[in-house]
Amino acid sequence: MTDTYVPHVRFGLDPMWVSLAVLAATYAAIIAGRHNRAVVALIGAALLVIAGALDQAAALRGIDWDTIGLLTGMMIVVTISRRSGLFQYLAVWSAQRVNAHPAGILLMLQIATALLSAVLNNVSTVLMLVPVTLAIAEELEVPAFPYLFAEVFASNIGGTATLIGDPPNIMIGSETGLDFNTFLANVAPVVAIIMIVQAAIVHLIWGRTLRASPESRVLVMGMNAPGLISDWVLLRHSAAVIGAILVAFVLARPLRLQPATIALAGAAALMLLDNWQHRGSKQADNVHKTFADVDWTTIFFFIGLFVVVEAVDASGALRLAADQLVSLTGGKLAAAGAVILWASAALSAIFDNIPFVATIIPVIKGMAGAYADAGHIEPLWWSLSLGACLGGNATLTGASANLTVAGIAERNGIRFGFMRYMAYGAPMTFVSIAISQLYLWLRYF
Repeated sequence: MTDTYVPHVRFGLDPMWVSLAVLAATYAAIIAGRHNRAVVALIGAALLVIAGALDQAAALRGIDWDTIGLLTGMMIVVTISRRSGLFQYLAVWSAQRVNAHPAGILLMLQIATALLSAVLNNVSTVLMLVPVTLAIAEELEVPAFPYLFAEVFASNIGGTATLIGDPPNIMIGSETGLDFNTFLANVAPVVAIIMIVQAAIVHLIWGRTLRASPESRVLVMGMNAPGLISDWVLLRHSAAVIGAILVAFVLARPLRLQPATIALAGAAALMLLDNWQHRGSKQADNVHKTFADVDWTTIFFFIGLFVVVEAVDASGALRLAADQLVSLTGGKLAAAGAVILWASAALSAIFDNIPFVATIIPVIKGMAGAYADAGHIEPLWWSLSLGACLGGNATLTGASANLTVAGIAERNGIRFGFMRYMAYGAPMTFVSIAISQLYLWLRYF
């Protein structure tokens, strides 16, 4: 965020109150859900520029293009990769590795979901795994809800582990310069512990009671997992490019590359390989299909939101909020970390975590002076990451992956209501946040 622009709001209005009013209205409209969130964010951004809270140059500087590039690049990679049938293959392969035992499948699907969500995108992961999960549950004649619930939890937990797994982490990394390896070293250890604990809880609640007849298990074992791969050439290309992207993320610092550059370069390479066999109009059609499958709503939501938050920052409101937070916690880093962890978890359970994270990042950056230098506040970024990413597991509306799975379940006649989900989700999320708090205390405070 930049602080070089001096707001000149029309009619002599106070820039702080104008920007805060638009931010509040934007949040309210997003929460209400009556209008597309990208449209709401872009309207809020436009109003602030028109009002004079920002000029166009300041608005463009406020957009975090590294976040936009990283998101877009990884969306393209996932869009192309999933056409190969990779995710469906992994789901059936996992089930067969445990001889189609219902409890074993429950565990394997959680592991597969968490790992894929850590290196790709949690929404795309569940979109690909859930239909196969439903087919497996139907063949085994077991209830599908435990499997779907476990996949939701695993997708959000797995996405917390890496820089690219969940949008809040992407935003934090881009704004702070924290790279892939740093996220892996600081967040992944506790995520692994949380995943083990949550898998054990899921087993205690459902796994012990799941039973399938020998005949049903034979049907699952007879599924042709390799037959689910629709394009082996594309699968090999996708695996090679994703592997290269991950290696580049690990080596980003010595290579002096930013995450957006790596993701977009990988996306371009995979698009080239995907279109190698096509010529003329077929190639153009394939490119258009790839771009059409990208979640542009999320991309433009980010763009609008960045501008709105930049206006609030330019008004001085976030600097004031940072000072108040330091004062509230008595200048103690441990207290600030606890407040950020639990507040971000609670708010992310109720609201979309993306606007919250976009707003709180500059507040935390403004706290650096109270702790001698910016390097001393790194534990606060891990508090924000864990709270915002894991908090979304508490309710059905807390994360996009939750709503995605719920929609598929409802269309297949499976009850996946708000209260039913929260009855399990809220207590289990409390456990994961408590583990995070203990980890932060022991390691950093």
